[in-house]
Amino acid sequence: MANAEIAAEHERILREIESTDTNCIGPTLRSVYEGQEHGGFMEKLDGRIRNHDRDIEKMCNHHFQGFVDSITELLKVRGEAQKLKSQVTGTNQRLQDDGKGIITSMGELRLCRIQQRNIATTIDKLTHCLPVLQMYSKLQEQMRDKRYYPALRTLDQLELSCLPRAGHYRFCSIMSESTALLREQIRDTAMGQLRDFLESIRKHSDKIGETAMRQAQQQRSLDSAVSLQPRALIGRRARKEVAGAGTESDGQGTSPMSEQDSGILDVEDEDEEEEEDEVPGAHELVDFSPVYSCLHVYTVLGSREVFDSYYRKQRRKQARLVLQPHSNMHETLDGYRRYFNQIVGFFVLEDHILHTTQGLVSRAYLDELWELALSKTIAALRTHSSYCTDPDLVLDLKNLIVLFADTLQGYGFPVSQLFDMMLEMRDQYGEILLKKWNLIFRQILDLDNFSPIPVVTEEEYRNYTSQFPLQDPELDKLPFPKKLPFSEFVPKVYGQIKEFIYACLKYSEDLHLSSTEIDDMIRKSTNLLLTRTLNHCLTYVIKKNNVGLVELVQVIINTTHLEQSCQYLEEFISNITNVPPNTANATKLYGTSTFKDARHTAEEEIYTNLNAKIDQFLQLADYDWTAAQGGGVASDYLVDLIAFLRSTFTVFTNLPGKVAQTACMSACKHISDGLLQLLQNPELRCVSMGTLQQFNTDLHECESFARVGPVAGFHGETLLLAFSHLRQLLDLFILWDWSTYLADYGRPTSRYLRVSPHTALSLLDKIRDTGRKSNMFAQFRKNERDKQKLIDTVVKQLRNLITSQQA
Repeated sequence: MANAEIAAEHERILREIESTDTNCIGPTLRSVYEGQEHGGFMEKLDGRIRNHDRDIEKMCNHHFQGFVDSITELLKVRGEAQKLKSQVTGTNQRLQDDGKGIITSMGELRLCRIQQRNIATTIDKLTHCLPVLQMYSKLQEQMRDKRYYPALRTLDQLELSCLPRAGHYRFCSIMSESTALLREQIRDTAMGQLRDFLESIRKHSDKIGETAMRQAQQQRSLDSAVSLQPRALIGRRARKEVAGAGTESDGQGTSPMSEQDSGILDVEDEDEEEEEDEVPGAHELVDFSPVYSCLHVYTVLGSREVFDSYYRKQRRKQARLVLQPHSNMHETLDGYRRYFNQIVGFFVLEDHILHTTQGLVSRAYLDELWELALSKTIAALRTHSSYCTDPDLVLDLKNLIVLFADTLQGYGFPVSQLFDMMLEMRDQYGEILLKKWNLIFRQILDLDNFSPIPVVTEEEYRNYTSQFPLQDPELDKLPFPKKLPFSEFVPKVYGQIKEFIYACLKYSEDLHLSSTEIDDMIRKSTNLLLTRTLNHCLTYVIKKNNVGLVELVQVIINTTHLEQSCQYLEEFISNITNVPPNTANATKLYGTSTFKDARHTAEEEIYTNLNAKIDQFLQLADYDWTAAQGGGVASDYLVDLIAFLRSTFTVFTNLPGKVAQTACMSACKHISDGLLQLLQNPELRCVSMGTLQQFNTDLHECESFARVGPVAGFHGETLLLAFSHLRQLLDLFILWDWSTYLADYGRPTSRYLRVSPHTALSLLDKIRDTGRKSNMFAQFRKNERDKQKLIDTVVKQLRNLITSQQA
């Protein structure tokens, strides 16, 4: 049993050896050597080998004939093979000989191919390097030409496109390292140019403003000359076109301009180009390329905000300098003009930058600057204009402010506050005009002779009537030579009032006021001229110490004619303002009341001067208060006084009737009061009956004067009433009619109604004292004693009357 298993195992191992690759036979053999039947296995292995040898021998025997035939065939081919070998050897030799030239040519060809490849490589490299060099050369040329924005563009193209394609060459590295320095250099240079530009425009702002204001003035003149639509001021349309074209690149809202185009703002139409006499615009006076160049440079460098902030900060500083007026600006119009030119120039430049860039100057920023400028300008004008005393300078200043406002309004800036300020200046202008016309009126009055104007020829007459609206048909009928009723003062004053109205009208021009507002302003100013200035001047003349009655009479005549001319002044104002005089709420001229007041003042002054002159005559009175009898003739001073009054009242014939009558009545009453005061003088102690008789004679002379009627218009003995109280007093004492006085006292029908007990008692005491001193020894006579008793009785009764009145 065990032998069969060993034999089977050996058989398996042998099959395994026969069927397994020799590389894997190791494990099989190991199992044989590990077993106990190694010898038996070797025997089986030898038996198996012998079997296989027998199989091989059988196979060889089976194929031997075929092998012999094959060897025989091979031997036959051997000769042919030798022959072929020799032929191949010969052919090879010939081929080798022939190939030596080809090999030489191929070597040369290989070298050519290498050179060709090197050349192609070089060309390829140079193709990438040449643009770099060309770009760098272009960059250097742009830097030399100070075209910094194109230089930055070239630098970006060189750095981002050309250098990466060129490869890692040393010169490329040098170029790459220098780009940062070039950018810094461009930025610093552009900023330097911007600083120079800012300094330049600060110095030339007045020239730019002068040009802009001249353009506005030409435009205004053109608009006034023809009824056409106003043209855009200073290339506004062209600026907008350029601004629209200049905001489309880089996504930054700023477009790079060529060095030739930057700074050219207005694209004029063909017609405008033909106008050679046009005033140059701001773009023609200033090269704005530094601003654009620096703006584009900082935009490309990514520092746009830094640039905007710097530009605005510097311009704010310049604005504050521009808005600071000179201390002596108010002295001349040129000072104001330079101030306005600088402000206009500043804002024209800023408006230009606003319309040719995007974001550098915003409308909000510009409006803020304008608000600052407007407030400071108005404050400066209010301060400096307050020093002006010349109305012509104020008027020129107003016109300059209007031009200043119109110019800036053309650029879209609100200027309503300036017009409001000019309306405020109107009051100041009116005050200055009043001061000027005060001097004019004073001069006219000082040079006037206060005499009627003599007219010899028709031409002279027409000349005066053209200056003053005289309506006197009776005077027109009189032959030459003749006299106008008024003096030179009237036509001159009337003409100056019209000149004043014209001056007021000039100020109201171009202030955007309605005709009604202008009319109201002129009328109010004229009322001030009449009520304040002219009235003050007339009052001054009337109140002068050396003015005579003749002059006062002429003043009354003059003011009467001026009063009559007020309606013509009303019509004159209505004609120049085109406002009907009867318009509702229209201001009326106060000329009538002004001249009436002046005339009344002159009348009062006539009365005062006439009374003063009468007082001078009365001071010459030299009565003998102790005279026994009167002289029988009027006193010399009174005769002279009556003669003076007669000559004076002849002058009053040209006065209105009531004035002459009042003056005459006032003079007579003043004479009567003056004579009565002489009798009632407290320093006078004694009065004789002879003195009373002289007073009675003088009173008769006065009454004779009154009865003659020195001035027409008195009815009956009206003028005698001025002397009635003195006449009753003298009659009472001369007639010694005390019984009648005391009996009828208090009755309306009393003969001595105007004699008061006080006056009678005062004069009676003086007569009693005189009687006592002159008749010291006559008191021993009976009749004298009776008279003294009568006087004492009358005195007692008069005192009782006085006491009863006081009670």
